[in-house]
Amino acid sequence: MLKENYKKKVIPEMKKDFGYKNDLSIPRIEKVIINTGIGKILSNIDPSNRNKVIENIVSEMSLIAGQKPILTESKKAVAGFKTREGSPVGLKVTLRGERMIDFLDRLFNIVIPRMRDFRGIKEKSIDEGGNLTIGIKEHIIFPEIAPEKAKNIFGLEVTIVINAKKRKEAVNLFKLLEIPLAPGEKNKFID
Repeated sequence: MLKENYKKKVIPEMKKDFGYKNDLSIPRIEKVIINTGIGKILSNIDPSNRNKVIENIVSEMSLIAGQKPILTESKKAVAGFKTREGSPVGLKVTLRGERMIDFLDRLFNIVIPRMRDFRGIKEKSIDEGGNLTIGIKEHIIFPEIAPEKAKNIFGLEVTIVINAKKRKEAVNLFKLLEIPLAPGEKNKFID
C-alpha cells in the first residue's frame, strides 16, 4: 500500500509542487531505524538473570522488526547511570527494502491507531534533515506481541530516514504518504 501510494500519488504531486524533472530526484524513504534502551531494565535485575532477560527482549524485538537486532554496548563507564564500559545498554535494528515497507505499513495502519489518545504525530518530530522520529512508550501495542506473555515492557524509538534536501520537502512527503501528522499548532501570541 505504501509503495503503490508513493508511485501513484507522491511522485506526480512532488513533481508539481517542487518542480522535479526526474523521478529519482524525488525524496524517498531510505531506511527505518528501531532503537530501544535496556539499561534501566537490566539495572533492576539480578546479574545471573541478565542474559535471559536480554534474550527475551531480543526475541520480542525480532518479532516486531522482522529481523534480529544488534546489541549496543556502552562506550565508557558512567557512574551516575551505573554502567560499565562494554555493558549492554540497548538494541537497534536497521530496516531497508521490503522489510522496511512492511514495517511502516504495519506501524501506520495497525499500531498507531491502537495508541491511546493519539491525535497525530507532531510536525516538530521532523528534524532539519527531514527525518521523522516517533517514540512508542510500550512495545506491547504491536500485534505480534502477546501482552500477557511479555515479561518486560520497554519503549521504542522509530526513526524514518529520508533523503530530502529541505525540511519542507520532507513534511510534504510525509503528508502525501498519509502519515498521520497532527495539524500545526498556531502561535497563541500572534493573531
